[in-house]
Amino acid sequence: MANPLISISNLKRDFQLGSETIYVLKGIDLQINKGEYVALMGPSGSGKSTLMNLLGCLDTPTSGNYILNGNDVSQMHDDDLAEIRNKEIGFVFQTFNLMPRTTALDNVALPMIYAGFPKSERIVRATEVLTQVGLDDRMDHQPNQLSGGQRQRVAIARALVNKPSIILADEPTGNLDSKTSEEIMKLFGDIHANGNTVILVTHEEDIAKYAHRIIRLKDGMIESDKSNR
Repeated sequence: MANPLISISNLKRDFQLGSETIYVLKGIDLQINKGEYVALMGPSGSGKSTLMNLLGCLDTPTSGNYILNGNDVSQMHDDDLAEIRNKEIGFVFQTFNLMPRTTALDNVALPMIYAGFPKSERIVRATEVLTQVGLDDRMDHQPNQLSGGQRQRVAIARALVNKPSIILADEPTGNLDSKTSEEIMKLFGDIHANGNTVILVTHEEDIAKYAHRIIRLKDGMIESDKSNR
């Protein structure tokens, strides 16, 4: 059996609020293999956003271990975390997080600037992923000239541009109507079929059903972890 892409053991995260300690994650054990399509679910306050921030190397745990693609990221400092994030993880957010006065092409190429790619390579690769998400005719458009669904496609292309190990999507259809949501989820299915590991954070059952495995959190613990296929 190959090593899992993500291996988490006894992961805890608590926060100080004045003199009080809030225990958000209370010892999470989790393994995700390369090429899986996983939905993280749970009510507000279940710890799913905190877990997503830890998975995405946006935060470090209070205790426990997190091995990502062979790297122990639980002890890393901010600079190393930023490098891992840029290399290993493509983020898709509910609010798209695009640069407003910048073309779709330049928005998508942005992570490659941080990764130090020359301009010629950035243009080729950004064009490639925009074509992959069906926006080859919208490359010169700025976000305000695009529909919500198109903006989310730009955000997905940006997440794919550095060929990350994981696509991490946080409520990616939260701002979209149901027809557009369906199109975006079909796109995630295509991305997964192309070999990407996809982790989806959602509170909507009809979005989670697209995933092949559903992990439910409750009160900072994993309540259930079931195959959806």
